[in-house]
Amino acid sequence: MENEELKPASVFHFFKEISKVPRPSKQEEKIIAYLKEFGKQHNLETKVDEVGNVLIKKPATPGKENLKTVILQSHVDMVCEKNSDVEHDFLKDPIEIIIDGDWMKANGTTLGADNGIGVATELAILAADNIEHGPIECLFTVDEETGLTGAFALQKGFMEGEILLNLDSEDEGEIFIGCAGGMDSVGEFEYKEVPVPAGYFFFKVAVKGLKGGHSGGDIHLGRGNANKILNRFLSQTAQKYDLYLCEINGGNLRNAIPREAYVVCAVPYEAKESIRVDLNIFTADIENELGVIEPEMQLTLESETPCPFAIDQDTSNRLFKTLYAMHHGVYAMSHDIPGLVETSTNLASVKMKDGNIIKVETSQRSSILSARDDMAHTVRAALELGGANVSFGHGYPGWKPNPNSEILKVAAASYKKLFGVDAQVKAIHAGLECGLFLDKYPYLDMISFGPTLRDVHSPDERMEISTVDKFWRHLLDILANIPEKK
Repeated sequence: MENEELKPASVFHFFKEISKVPRPSKQEEKIIAYLKEFGKQHNLETKVDEVGNVLIKKPATPGKENLKTVILQSHVDMVCEKNSDVEHDFLKDPIEIIIDGDWMKANGTTLGADNGIGVATELAILAADNIEHGPIECLFTVDEETGLTGAFALQKGFMEGEILLNLDSEDEGEIFIGCAGGMDSVGEFEYKEVPVPAGYFFFKVAVKGLKGGHSGGDIHLGRGNANKILNRFLSQTAQKYDLYLCEINGGNLRNAIPREAYVVCAVPYEAKESIRVDLNIFTADIENELGVIEPEMQLTLESETPCPFAIDQDTSNRLFKTLYAMHHGVYAMSHDIPGLVETSTNLASVKMKDGNIIKVETSQRSSILSARDDMAHTVRAALELGGANVSFGHGYPGWKPNPNSEILKVAAASYKKLFGVDAQVKAIHAGLECGLFLDKYPYLDMISFGPTLRDVHSPDERMEISTVDKFWRHLLDILANIPEKK
């Protein structure tokens, strides 16, 4: 299937266009410029706030002027993840799109459908002259993925709409009316550099091939965490040999389950062969535990050039114990909504930083504010017991479901009319910007929906093409049936 044959053609046209525009989180200047130029070319009122949020307004089509104003909302930034063997500069290179049957994906990188498909959908509506709708405001927020910066900074009065349709969900046929809140917890271990004694064998151990995924949407799937797996091997090895840790690098983004990690270590030279045997035995154990969910997982060991210095053993041993003790994954399920993860934590990254610092980044999510904070303090306790200095990032609120929402009733009735089945009404464990919007605009009536995406925040990210057309038809029917102003 060629790109030109994809339907709806206008949505995929704009998705292809913005896939050429670099838009990493916190570096959205080029996509902001693109949106401003788009508004200018289409003679639409366009404004940009201090942090880069863009609002483009479109008047109602004839006869629809009395409908309530609808805000369509997506975030412009994307998670930039790639496989280690792929050369790609997210600040310069376009995303290379691949069609595989009914799925769209990228060549070894994230696709950016989260939330590029929402952005493309809004652009298609703004550019169209054959769609019935009332007054529309299209809001494009910045830096959703690494701090919700745009949503936090949104000022009262920037928008005027009463209804908000968030286009950042990932399961077609599901309408979301609530989401989890979240926060980040970061630990920093200070270490001393010490010389490695003579007669030591240096080696690199790597974990790769894991699926990774979204730390909210995929956390319940039980996928492997590269940091936890690698630390488990290190902990066993440190108990058996005189181990020196020279380098550690695992994971990347706080909202992505870590797929890859590696360390460079040293043990007495006489342990060279037994280390390889130990890894083979360990690999067999991990494959027995995770082989079904992680069939592509690889653990490798190779000789490494000697390092002049290593992390002092007191710090490395405290680090190993801390990472072993820290929870990762689902912590509690909701008692109110069957099947919904209530509280979770993601051990996202472990990296060496300038100044002899090892930085451990984690993120916690919960649909209950007190439970989110409790999970963060649980993580803090493990980090502090290990001697780390701990700080918390800005938390963001959840979005409490409103089952009596007027726009929910419109959307549910529309879906049943179009497709003959009921849409599923749900809350989501991933974070959405909706909770922050309510802080500034408490009167907003909101839902979230979108086409089907899988494995977002990883190079396996893909979008089910046929669901984009259903999502589009559903959205257009909702816009045609927005309630009138009271």
